[in-house]
Amino acid sequence: MLKILRYIFSIVAMLFAVYGLIKSNFELQPYMMFFLGLMVLVMGLEEFKKERKAYGWLFVIVCLFSLYVSIQGFFLN
Repeated sequence: MLKILRYIFSIVAMLFAVYGLIKSNFELQPYMMFFLGLMVLVMGLEEFKKERKAYGWLFVIVCLFSLYVSIQGFFLN
C-alpha cells in the first residue's frame, strides 16, 4: 500500500514539474512541493516499517520542511 502511494505521489509531482518546464509556468510549483513532501513522508513510514529509525526521522524532517515550503508558496502566490 505504501509503495503504491509513493508511486502515485511521485508521478503527480513529476507531472507538475514537467508541465512547469514545458510551459515555463511555475505557478503550480507549490503543488509539486506538496506532493514531493507527501512522497517523502511515505518513504519515511516505509523506513520506520523496516526498523531503520534514523532514515525514517530524516525523511519525516525533510517532509515537514517540504510541506512548510509548499504551504508558504500557497499563501504568498
